[in-house]
Amino acid sequence: MEHKPIYPEIKPENVVIPKGATLESWLNSRIARHETRSLDWDALKFQADYDPKYRRAQMRYVGTGGTGVDSDDNAVPAEHFTFSTMVLPAGCEGPLHLHTDAEEVFFVLRGNKLRFIIEHQGERFETVLKERDLFSVPPGVYRGLVNEGIEEALMCVIIGNSKPVTPTYPPDHPVAKIKRPKGGGAG
Repeated sequence: MEHKPIYPEIKPENVVIPKGATLESWLNSRIARHETRSLDWDALKFQADYDPKYRRAQMRYVGTGGTGVDSDDNAVPAEHFTFSTMVLPAGCEGPLHLHTDAEEVFFVLRGNKLRFIIEHQGERFETVLKERDLFSVPPGVYRGLVNEGIEEALMCVIIGNSKPVTPTYPPDHPVAKIKRPKGGGAG
């Protein structure tokens, strides 16, 4: 099977450095250093306010991810995907939710008992991930996770869309009835 790129090929002679920028300033604007990031416990606070078991934090590196945060001036602008880290305290969970427009990839950096739950048209799939495991969840299926371990978990989360649609929840899930605050920019 022949591989056809989704995006057009960009050859060196076609690279466009933004107007008024040098190669150095342009590339420096595409670096996100850990010491300039902070955990955002407010991105999904509306869920944790409903039930503390939904407490988790996002640290944005590329784009704003799928949390509903409109903008973050401290993140590298997303062109084709978003990249963030998520902290999930022991005993906490990310509720079942649906991304209709993007694959979502989870890579476990720290944690040894993360249960991922997938629901699709009446079927349920579960798997437990530990440190350095990865799970690529396709669009169009509900996904959720629970940290069943005794320590805080840390994951990389990549969403395959530069500005993913804000996820939705199963209609019968309690989180579906919570009013999500609009915007919530971080920058």
